Amino acid sequence: MTPTEPSARPIHLEDLVALPLTFGLTVSHGGDQVAFYGNATGRFELYALDLRTRERRPLSDGQVARSPNAGFVWGWGDRALYFSRDRDGDERQALFELEVGPGTVRALDHAPQSMDYVNDTHPDGRGLLVSSTRGGQMNVYAYDLSREGEAAWTALTAFEQGAHEPRYSPDGTRVLLSANESADLKNLDGYVVDADGGGLRRVLRVQEGSRDSLGHWHPDGARVAVTSDVGGQGRAGVLNVDTGDLRWLTPPGAAFGEEALEFSPDGRWLAVLRNVDSTLTPVLYGIEDGAEDGGARELRLPPGVSHGAQFALGGSHLLLGRSTSAARADVLLYDLRTDTAEVLLPAEYGAIDPGVFVEAEYVHYPTTDGLHVPALLYRPRNTPSGAQLPALVHVHGGPTWQFFRNFDEITQFLVSRGYVVLCPNVRGSTGSGVAWRDANLRDWGGRDLQDVAAGAEYLRTLPEVDPARLGVFGGSYGGYLSYLAPVKYPELFRVSVPIVGISDLHALHADNSRDMPQLAQYFRSMMGDPVQDAELWRDRSALTHAARLKAHMFMMHGANDPRCPVGQARGFRDALVALGRREGEDFEYAEFDDQGHGASDVEGRTRSYRLLADYLERRL
Repeated sequence: MTPTEPSARPIHLEDLVALPLTFGLTVSHGGDQVAFYGNATGRFELYALDLRTRERRPLSDGQVARSPNAGFVWGWGDRALYFSRDRDGDERQALFELEVGPGTVRALDHAPQSMDYVNDTHPDGRGLLVSSTRGGQMNVYAYDLSREGEAAWTALTAFEQGAHEPRYSPDGTRVLLSANESADLKNLDGYVVDADGGGLRRVLRVQEGSRDSLGHWHPDGARVAVTSDVGGQGRAGVLNVDTGDLRWLTPPGAAFGEEALEFSPDGRWLAVLRNVDSTLTPVLYGIEDGAEDGGARELRLPPGVSHGAQFALGGSHLLLGRSTSAARADVLLYDLRTDTAEVLLPAEYGAIDPGVFVEAEYVHYPTTDGLHVPALLYRPRNTPSGAQLPALVHVHGGPTWQFFRNFDEITQFLVSRGYVVLCPNVRGSTGSGVAWRDANLRDWGGRDLQDVAAGAEYLRTLPEVDPARLGVFGGSYGGYLSYLAPVKYPELFRVSVPIVGISDLHALHADNSRDMPQLAQYFRSMMGDPVQDAELWRDRSALTHAARLKAHMFMMHGANDPRCPVGQARGFRDALVALGRREGEDFEYAEFDDQGHGASDVEGRTRSYRLLADYLERRL
């Protein structure tokens, strides 16, 4: 649906959150079906859509997680799906098999404290590739579907720093993956291992310290898709793992980054995702030397952000989601033969006039060191002349992530209530090259926080913004900076709302080392060693500076969060109480017993959005 002219009708929270969500689109091996998570009934279930008949049918009936946070794969023959499910957001993912025909669900073997994520199925249909923490660090395991208990599991890797994104070769004899054995914790290399765990060898290292990963096998079983950041931007290419021949597809010195996705079934094309100015667009590269249709093939898509891209229907089509900052995501089926796109699953708007949603402005504002921060700026519609509106800096998670020009539900809701919202891609964000992404290494709460403060100063320059009514909020890493901003810049913000945030770096590392070792490794790659860098960690922990807090703060956290454990919020709350601050008057606190690191279900989002909006109305 195309947004209409501006409407005076407000966005009601219940109407917005009730709009159906669709995510996790996964094309079947046969290419004629797509499965996805959807909540059209009010609860998330797995669905399948026949791409030829357009028949849509539910596959699950209450067996998937209330708030799914793990993917799934099709079994070979497309007769089953394999998915992971946790309990109330605790991320102790357990594996399940869902038979597509009868809809029966079978639990597979699971160690209670393990996190098991299914990555691929063996071509013979008898086994799975699983990323699991059952041995401590996240590593790769083969799971034999014909066996039970511990006998079903075979460890294929034992990397101290973990392994990522394994995938079987077309004949099932080899597995590609990405891992790091270098002392440089930022480094990532590509490996191939035999399907029984033998013959492990490194096949890709463009340069030590760069992030070089393997992504998808070519149908010939020798070539794989690669992505490397060695040139300063993400760059896609094709590697022959037998000969070592590497061919780059992304032009050298390109002003954009690209990530390799997958090969077409006939091996003729490699689909990549191009990142330009907070947009993502699929591009196809012809990969055969001397082919007349070689080089980049850009698709005729409307402006916006693509959510992945997968070949379907024998490779004649691409399946993708596409949205803009003012329009919810449609699921498109793009015909590569005619360069036309069909809306397969149109976005729904229910009782909401889509004309109320606002387009984001792509801006750059000045920060320290003579640099400028790319950001998305949302302004309320029809603001009266001379009005002075409250404004918010919304900080994203990650930090190796970014805000895109796609539909942002919470931002649209806040803008409809009269807030100007700035979404900056501060230093540490992706999308602006390696130097920008790595600019906060061993500097969390340093230059990235300066960019947040500069964002607040930028908002003050806007004529419709009340310079005395500024707030900051964000989740996860955004919650970390939302704890730190008001204690490092105590005069700048009136309110701060850290959501599932971080206030104590040493406590975070200790908890992650015990419960999520893959995140502890990631954290060390970002901020160094807990002993050698102890003073830095203390300085960049908001808990150290709690006495400097002048802004009013509202902390929200899920009690089952394993990524940023609830002790991060409880510890800061207790520090404020010890300083004589009174809960309910000087600060506010909400903890959710049925939630982990955020929630995607209707009930959880409604509760969080309402609490946030009510708090801002009272305090900002």
